[in-house]
Amino acid sequence: MPVRQLAENVVNRIAAGEVVERPASVVKELVENALDAGARRIEVLTDGGGRRLIRVTDDGDGMTRADLALAVERHATSKLPDDDLMTIATLGFRGEALPSIGSVARLTITTRHAAEPNAWSITVDAGAKSDVKPAALSEGTRVEVQDLFYATPARLKFLKTDRTEAEAIRDVVRRLAMSRPDVAFTLAGEERAPVTWGAALPGAAGQLARLGEVLGAEFRVNAVAVHGGREGLSVEGYAALPTYTKGNGLSQYLFVNGRPVRDRLMLGAVRGAYADYLPRDRHPVVALFVAVDPRELDVNVHPAKTEVRFRDAGLVRSSIVRALQETLARDAQRAATTGGDATIAAFRPNAMPRRAWDWRASPARPNYPTEGANALTGFAEVAQAGFDVGAPSVDARAAALEAAPDLGDRPLGAARAQLHETYVVAQTRDGIVIVDQHAAHERIVYERMKAALEQSGVARQILLIPEIVELDEADVERLAARANELAKFGLVLEPFGPGAVAVSETPSLLGEVDAQALVRDLAEHIAEWDETLPLERRLMHVAATMACHGSVRAGRRLRGEEMNALLREMEATPNSGQCNHGRPTYVELKLSDIERLFGRK
Repeated sequence: MPVRQLAENVVNRIAAGEVVERPASVVKELVENALDAGARRIEVLTDGGGRRLIRVTDDGDGMTRADLALAVERHATSKLPDDDLMTIATLGFRGEALPSIGSVARLTITTRHAAEPNAWSITVDAGAKSDVKPAALSEGTRVEVQDLFYATPARLKFLKTDRTEAEAIRDVVRRLAMSRPDVAFTLAGEERAPVTWGAALPGAAGQLARLGEVLGAEFRVNAVAVHGGREGLSVEGYAALPTYTKGNGLSQYLFVNGRPVRDRLMLGAVRGAYADYLPRDRHPVVALFVAVDPRELDVNVHPAKTEVRFRDAGLVRSSIVRALQETLARDAQRAATTGGDATIAAFRPNAMPRRAWDWRASPARPNYPTEGANALTGFAEVAQAGFDVGAPSVDARAAALEAAPDLGDRPLGAARAQLHETYVVAQTRDGIVIVDQHAAHERIVYERMKAALEQSGVARQILLIPEIVELDEADVERLAARANELAKFGLVLEPFGPGAVAVSETPSLLGEVDAQALVRDLAEHIAEWDETLPLERRLMHVAATMACHGSVRAGRRLRGEEMNALLREMEATPNSGQCNHGRPTYVELKLSDIERLFGRK
């Protein structure tokens, strides 16, 4: 078959297939053009999920008549003044977006430059360009894309429902709005009510305000500022507390030099920084902005410009991990506000129907279970249990404790009672704190083991008689292969025949420990290990498992001194706001919230 030159319209449609994947791709290119043009206000209107109409209007610099005629030609751009691909400082630079869109849709551009007496307009219909004509527009540029992919019907078959495509457009605009809090954005369409994000003040306060508008008020109150970087690279932004997480990784927003990206290296760094705090099925919420010299970055990796490549990937990864770890170590003693909100909601009784009030029919009155029935399930029932004559109180063993007056000024207050031999209730100056004693002590033991490992190794205690633990042969082999790593944490074991191991020493930090349960848990964890994890991360998994077995168990009665000692240790321990599995170690209820429950405010 002979070689031949492709027709121009075919070349343009092939290029469009690389740049214009779906309506959201069109919105991304047009909004980026508006930002590069210095816009301070951008409006995006869509219809049919962007299939029927996409209109992007901005108040940027606009284009002259000559620039407009050239803008719809392939490889024409105003964003590479010296043709240097190593110093790209704009979001767009390829010069392919507008001609690619015009080759598969009906594209109309209306624009006015300050130096022109009037606006100008041009239309590109499936690659066919019209003449530049006078038009009416006060300022900036308006771009309309109608009947997307009508010139390539096969591409229409791959589009999803209008609602799905509209949601993809919303995600694109959200990310760009997060990167530029100084610009006002409006997104409207028939799929949902219009939303507007007003221009925010410059600086960190304005950035957090925009992130709160886009990601929600819960993120704003649970976010902590991130600052870091070295060697000319900076990492800024906000990261949510480890107790405020999501079930997927879609809430990790990453930006490089203002460009929204989905980079595996950066996502892996975020995951690694949170590894000490979260279980595998939970994901952190972050918005990180990385700034680096453009010469150290390649943004020309993918036509859609959503991927980047760093010259020094190790520097980027270590900078992100260190910045996040320092931030979490500084603020991880806090617990997410969602814990307190959920607790307050649990105290509220269900709404009663309007009729003569009868305390026996109150939904807040507990139904004490008969044989085979379920036990008490909510705080609302517990709150009323003490007033039900003849029935047991919530916990008859809970006793008030007298504490030094100055302890009320401490962050976690003074211990007042222990409920169900599991929860420590403390009083602060302006509220109460409820602590899960097992989760809190688990974090304390874990941090002790980490510190001991860094200094001189975890001290061991020799068992008088070795403990024999029977396991599957595969588990025995895995434990034997990790014997040296386990010994660093004070757990010494060796194979004892084909289906057992002998434990001769255990970590002294754990005190009396059930070696059988500990070894079996470790065997299960090691079987699930990802061998690509660094040795340090695998060792931390071992420490977390051991800490769980060496902590104060739920169901153990604590004396007043022990409760206060636990609270003081939590205050002095890094990351004490959550246990090793990502669960909160305490919830705090402000006095004002409690007063509202009783109608005092």
